Amino acid sequence: MSERSERLLGTGEAARALGISPRTLAHYAQTGQLEPALVLPSGYYKWNVDDIRRQLRELRQRRRAADDRE
Repeated sequence: MSERSERLLGTGEAARALGISPRTLAHYAQTGQLEPALVLPSGYYKWNVDDIRRQLRELRQRRRAADDRE
């Protein structure tokens, strides 16, 4: 893995890299849909962008599978 992909970003920076709002990213973490790489004692999230992308792919797959069952 490259140094850049291992770097942990704050919610705003990670959201910009993904093209989503920081509020959406934080909501996904608060509801357990995504898991941040680290939660600081202050409650702030730190993210690995490659890991978020993987988690978002998995989330989409789970949602598609659920839609197919309906």
